[in-house]
Amino acid sequence: MTNPRLRSPPRSFHSKALLLPLRVLPSPPPSPPSFPRTVLPPTQLIMASEAGKTFQRFAVFGESSSSGTEMNNKNFSKLCKDCGIMDGKTVTSTDVDIVFSKVKAKNARTITFQQFQEAMKELAQKRFKDKNPDEALENVYKLMEGKDPATTGVTKATTVGGVSRLTDTSKYTGTHKERFDESGKGKGIAGREETTDNSGYVSGYKGAGTYEKKSSK
Repeated sequence: MTNPRLRSPPRSFHSKALLLPLRVLPSPPPSPPSFPRTVLPPTQLIMASEAGKTFQRFAVFGESSSSGTEMNNKNFSKLCKDCGIMDGKTVTSTDVDIVFSKVKAKNARTITFQQFQEAMKELAQKRFKDKNPDEALENVYKLMEGKDPATTGVTKATTVGGVSRLTDTSKYTGTHKERFDESGKGKGIAGREETTDNSGYVSGYKGAGTYEKKSSK
C-alpha cells in the first residue's frame, strides 16, 4: 500500500504553475559618475585659509551690513590695490573689473570666497606670467597674507621745489601773516576778520577802546 504523503501532486497543479507569468524586477538606477577629488597641497591649503581671512577683512570694510562672506566690486578692487596685486602694468584696474564680472553670478553684485579664488587664479597668471599656475597663485596669496584695508591718512604738505616756500607760514607777509600764529597754526575767523569789543558801558555802544586807537594815529 502506497503512503499518501509520498504521492505526487495532481497534474492540474503543475499546469497552473507553468502558466503563471514571470515577475521582472526593475533594474537599479545607474550610479552617478565619480570624479577624482582635487586635493590641494598643504601649503596651498594654509595660504587659502590666510586668503580667506584677508577676504573677510576687506569684505566688511566700509560695509556695516556685510557679514564678510561676500565682497562687492569696490572692495575687491581695493584688496587688489592694497595687496599689490594690481601693479598698474601687468594687472590694471580694467583687468580687475573684467575678472570680477567674469567670476560673479549673473545679475549679482557681489562674489563669494569660492568665486574670489577663481578670480585670483585669473589675476595670478597675469601678475606672474613667468610662473606656472600653481606658483603664480601661491605668490598672489603671499601678497595677501596678513594685509588689512589701508585707511586714508592726513595729507601732508609737499615740500618739493618752490612748494615749500608757499607752505611756509613764517615767510608770509601782510594780511596773510595775520591768519597764522607763531607755530604756523591757523587762527580761524579771528585771523580773517577784525573783531571789536561790544561790551561798552552805554547800552548799544559798540567798539569800546577804539577811540584811543583812532586818536593816537
